[in-house]
Amino acid sequence: MAVADPTLEVETALHGGGARYVIGCDEVGRGAIAGPVAVGLCLVDVTVGPIPAGLRDSKLLTEKRREEMAPLAAGWGLATAVGLATAEEVDRFGIMRALGMAGRRALVELHEAGARIRDSVILLDGNVDWLNPVLDSRLPLQTRIKADRDCASVAAASVVAKVHRDRLMIAAHEGYPGYRWDANKGYGSAEHFAAIAELGPTALHRHTWLHAPTPANSN
Repeated sequence: MAVADPTLEVETALHGGGARYVIGCDEVGRGAIAGPVAVGLCLVDVTVGPIPAGLRDSKLLTEKRREEMAPLAAGWGLATAVGLATAEEVDRFGIMRALGMAGRRALVELHEAGARIRDSVILLDGNVDWLNPVLDSRLPLQTRIKADRDCASVAAASVVAKVHRDRLMIAAHEGYPGYRWDANKGYGSAEHFAAIAELGPTALHRHTWLHAPTPANSN
């Protein structure tokens, strides 16, 4: 069954409800056992141009196509940003707070680029608001299941974040080639767990996640 292209229908409805800007928000690396979790943001308003042809949720694109799409997605929105939380922070604070920390860092990056965060509504993929609990003051936010599939701003955020994090893991592979992060990007493949059993965990592993195998995840 073919997947429909993402649209701006939800973003347009939010603009119609009074939001000057919409910030699409998605995370990647949540299910990995090594490396950071990343949160991508993509800011749009009513003047945003046509959606880049072929834009999809990052999980629906090949690695090659994501690399091609990332600069198009970044150039389409008014601004994009990616925030990270480290494996050590995931271990120390738990995944939900780490997601919020990464999202807050991405918001700071947008703010420093001139984005008017307070005039925005955040459109967050999923059904749990993990962002507001870490902020000093709450921001207008709407959760939506499958927003990364259906909403163009969130799909763009997912692609930008996925490519950013994948590149970090490919670079980390150079220092730790036995774990094949260039291929698994830090997710819990059988090969990855076998390498941990043979070589032990690294400083980039989420040590609290290594007690039982975690299903591989491509996002």
